[in-house]
Amino acid sequence: MTGPDNLNAPYLALFLPSLEGGGAEHVMIDLAHGFIERGFQVDLVLASAQGAFLTQVPTGVKVIDLKARRTLTALLPLVRYLRRVRPTALLATLDHANLIALIAKTLAGTRTRTVIREANIPSRETTRSRKERLLLRLMRYLYPRADALIAVSQGVADDLVTTLGLDPLRVQVIYNPVVTDQLLQQASEPLIHPWFVKGQPPVILGAGRLVLQKDFATLIRAFASVRRQTTARLVILGEGGLRPELELLIRELALQEDVALPGFVNNPLPYMARAAVFVLSSAWEGLPNVLIQALALSTPVVSTDCPSGPREILKGGEYGELVAVGDARALAEAIQRVLEHPPHNMAADWVKPFREPFVTTQYLHTLGFDTTYEG
Repeated sequence: MTGPDNLNAPYLALFLPSLEGGGAEHVMIDLAHGFIERGFQVDLVLASAQGAFLTQVPTGVKVIDLKARRTLTALLPLVRYLRRVRPTALLATLDHANLIALIAKTLAGTRTRTVIREANIPSRETTRSRKERLLLRLMRYLYPRADALIAVSQGVADDLVTTLGLDPLRVQVIYNPVVTDQLLQQASEPLIHPWFVKGQPPVILGAGRLVLQKDFATLIRAFASVRRQTTARLVILGEGGLRPELELLIRELALQEDVALPGFVNNPLPYMARAAVFVLSSAWEGLPNVLIQALALSTPVVSTDCPSGPREILKGGEYGELVAVGDARALAEAIQRVLEHPPHNMAADWVKPFREPFVTTQYLHTLGFDTTYEG
């Protein structure tokens, strides 16, 4: 393991558990791409180099595999990495990785500027079990030691301040670099699916892990109500532990012919671009990238008004329908309204805070670099 090839170039390290395919992983890949384009040298440091997004790592980014079975056991390998490579700055994301990064920086004794990115609301993520309550205590103790803290939405920032007792002046809100040059290109890729052929009934689309947070059960129940009034179909992209329960619910509601769970899809954008409406049914979020992607593709959206992110993205409901969390009836009514009366286009400048070059500049400032962006 060595230092940078070009000693004149600033050296950045991005640390996370793996590239299994979540929103945080995709954000780090997009940031790595932006950093490389600005002339930085970038290491993508993974506790374990595995996951569906490994093939999407940009050319020029080094993948460093710490070969750890768990994020916790990546501590000592990360310490060794920091001592040998001495990157100018280290950016970590996801709570376990954030804690390991902060401890590793202390143990390594280097001057590497350490910035942590929080993508979810700690009060909701860390209060369900003894293990998670311990995680919350560690966050309260260690997060103040970061050189800078980034929250992906104002809602996450407010929760960090309230739950962890952080100084609000030390928490910076930077949205995710969701809108990239590749987005429209990826959305235009061919989609081979019989339900998206011209002349077929409208498709309602959901996307995310099949877990409690995403509350796809409420979406399926809402779709059952929509289906009684309108000929339509529902596709939910993603994989997770609740698949058996969701499949049982689909059978109980006799929706097998009109609901599809294709599993994880490497590129969901062609589905989004062709859907009649995109629905976010989550019970909580940090900043839902899929909602921003759908808007960028001019797909009408319906979302729960969950903490946090949707209200900020949709400008309080101006850019899409907002309904109460867990309310299948309200969700069904909102979907029905959008199907019958699709909304008009939004203001052209809404997208700027989510554009990759703009976000990359904000991250570089927080990481300690003087750089500008015009756009």
